[in-house]
Amino acid sequence: MALTRYNMKRWLLMLQGKSLFHVNQEIGKCFTKTGLTGYYNDLTEKVTHEPDLLDSDQLPLHPTASGEKVYFPVAVFQYGFGAYDLYLQNGDERCLKKFLECAKWAIDNQEPSGAWNNFFFSYPQAPYGAMAQGEGASIMLRVYKRTGEERYLHAAKRALDFMLKPLDQGGTCVYEQGMPVLMEYTHLPAVMNGWIYAWLGLYDYVVVTGDNGYYKEMMDKSLEALEQRMPLFTTNYWSKYDLAKRIASPFYHHMHIALMQAMYQLTGHQIFNEYGQRWQHYEQRRLNRYRAFCMKVWQKIWE
Repeated sequence: MALTRYNMKRWLLMLQGKSLFHVNQEIGKCFTKTGLTGYYNDLTEKVTHEPDLLDSDQLPLHPTASGEKVYFPVAVFQYGFGAYDLYLQNGDERCLKKFLECAKWAIDNQEPSGAWNNFFFSYPQAPYGAMAQGEGASIMLRVYKRTGEERYLHAAKRALDFMLKPLDQGGTCVYEQGMPVLMEYTHLPAVMNGWIYAWLGLYDYVVVTGDNGYYKEMMDKSLEALEQRMPLFTTNYWSKYDLAKRIASPFYHHMHIALMQAMYQLTGHQIFNEYGQRWQHYEQRRLNRYRAFCMKVWQKIWE
């Protein structure tokens, strides 16, 4: 990614924890292991940072390097998750309405293939990603559970079917020894948080449908692949963002801890508890935070 004034400003805000698109995200407050309710990390600050949207017909817009503001699918989905969690917590009907509006936007803008053109403004040659597919499926499935409208269930299935297509068939998945690695960016190494968010879409589908065939198999195999690669997502002082060995920013490191906590609750697999505790311990040490911050700045400069 180019070292432009736009990117420098965006990275600085992210590193300082002041970016609207990188708000604090703890483990979700409203999800359960067996049912489909709230989301797995807390995205409510996406809504509370832009409260005026609740009283309008507008959905969140994403600024691009050119200064244009566009609808970014992942941003819309995440705003929807945050709105739904707020509704579950306080019963605010405006939040429920906005959640349903985000889901309607998602189904209206899903391509016939099941894909969302997620990175059209930044990577037009690689516009699709597993994270968008998984999160899109997750919001569709929550609306299906709430309304019973079958079109949302079918849309979720199409999203996952596209996600699980191999890269050489235009999809967002790399198969290694038959195990699906879910690629947030199809032209870059695997990103841990993007992989997990994509996997959660599969998890939600299995919970809702009770599938014990193809989707359950892909869910289990992708989980196994992720667990095998967990040692590649850590250093001895901080977590890594991706398999390119890029260090996580403070924002992403904190998110990684929350994701490990959620994954441990959902799967019961001790590996996620171990990494969550390890990374939490790393985060508590000032020297580690300083070292990680400096390394991230250096990597951003030289990317």
